[in-house]
Order: sequence, then C-alpha cells, then structure tokens
Amino acid sequence: MMKAETEHSGEARARESVNVYECEQMCVYARKGERVNRQERLAALLDLVMKRKTLRVDEIVQLLGVSPATARRDLDFLANQQLVSRTRGGVMANPTSGEIPMRFRMVRFSDAKTRVARKAVRLINPGDVVALNGGTTTTEISAEIGAVMASDFAFANDVITVVTNAVNIANDLAIRPQVRVVVSGGVVRARSYELVGPLAALILPHISVDKLFLGVTGIDVELGIYTEDEDEAAVNQALVHMARQTYVVADSSKVRTTAFAKIAGWDSISALITDANIAPADIAAIERRGVSVILA
Repeated sequence: MMKAETEHSGEARARESVNVYECEQMCVYARKGERVNRQERLAALLDLVMKRKTLRVDEIVQLLGVSPATARRDLDFLANQQLVSRTRGGVMANPTSGEIPMRFRMVRFSDAKTRVARKAVRLINPGDVVALNGGTTTTEISAEIGAVMASDFAFANDVITVVTNAVNIANDLAIRPQVRVVVSGGVVRARSYELVGPLAALILPHISVDKLFLGVTGIDVELGIYTEDEDEAAVNQALVHMARQTYVVADSSKVRTTAFAKIAGWDSISALITDANIAPADIAAIERRGVSVILA
C-alpha cells in the first residue's frame, strides 16, 4: 500500500512538473492571469491543446489562471471554430485542425516579433528587391514596410519591390504606391496563407532578390532552419537560392524548437534577426557557423 501511494505521489509530482514546464515554455504571456486579453489566452490554450493532445478543465484553470467558467467558454469557442473537440470535463486536439491558425499565432510573443520586424526593415534601402515568405514575423515586417513607405521621404521617388508567396502580405502591400508587389503562383495553404506547389516555384528561379527575410518554425543551432510543412519548405528553399542575402527573422522562442522539414543549413544564411532573450550559448553556437546574430 505504501509503495502504491509513493508511486502515485511520484506520478503526481512528475505531472505537476510537466505542467509547470509547459506553462513556462508555452504560456509565458498567459501567466499574467486576468491581465491577459482574450485573444492571447485563446492562443495559449490552443497551443497547450496542440502540444498535450488532451486537457482537463481543472488543468486549464491551473495553467492559465482563469476560472472554470472562463475555461469552458474558451473551449466552447475553439470547438465552434473546429479547432478542438470537446470531451466530458475537458478537450482534445482536433485531428483535422493541424497547425495553429495565423490569427492565433500572431499574438504569441507579439512584442518580440514587432522588434524583430523593425530591425529587419532598417536593412531595406530605396530601390531594393526584397522577398518575404509567409508567417507571423514576416507579416509584421510587411506592416512595418507599409509604415516606412508612407513616412520616409527617402522612398518617395525610388520604390522597392517585394516578392512574396504569401497572399496576405501581397494584399497588405498592394495598396502602397511605393511598393511593387510580385506574387508567386501556387495553391494557398489556409493556415499560413502561403502559395505552395510546383506553380509557386516556376517564377522564382527567374528573379533576383537583394534581401530575403525568412520566417521559420524551428531553429537548430547546429543544423539550420526548419518549417512544419514540406511544401512550404520547398518554396522557401527556392527563395533562399534566388537571394543574395538571407536574413532569418524569428523571435527567440523558435531557437532549439524542432520542426518537420528542413529549409536550409547555416551556410545559406547571412544573419539571424531575433530578440534579446536568446541564450548567449545559442548566439555563440550560431556565430560559430559563420552567421551573424542581430539582436532587436
């Protein structure tokens, strides 16, 4: 009996430590409790469900610091969006939902993404041809490009060209008279708004780009950069090959994060632009690969 109780308490402590770890890693902004807005809380909750596969209401209450009623309302909202499936007393990941939609990913580490985007845009000169793939950080860069084009007289008479495979970025920049937008062909991925497939790669080998700002899902400090989808990886590889300089743009949460499909090794990358929360050891490891790390 004593052995069973000891094993049970050990399992409980292990599960508690897992919960604390997950809250630290995936719900940094959600730990502020009631000060977190609903969109941030929903993003944190959806992130947890995707990682854990199943969650109970009491676990959500503990991890996100919300009431049981709030947790249930949030679960019902995500279930109505067909992003999760409700279970008795909790929730499970919807096997058909795949990745977290961009509208939820945009609020994760949003301050860091904004700082990275502003640092990236400072590297753009009048007359440049730049490329952006899809993603939350590159979407922030497109917004910053629009703001700079509207306010900086240096760009008034010398437009820039933006090549992108992301339809949301093309839509945002198409209204800017100082920006010429070139869009690759392909089929739209609903989760990322990126054009992928054979058509997307047809035009890219015939274009020369000065600077590519490349959003990624995972960064391996030894092996290179990754994304979750192999079709996106193929288009991103084509973007890397046509660019004179490739800047990886990612908040520091992406460092040492794994993803399925490799885009490129460090020998193809000019620099990583990230926030100051990156570990010094990771900076050193990346710089040993001959890649500059630019802190935003």
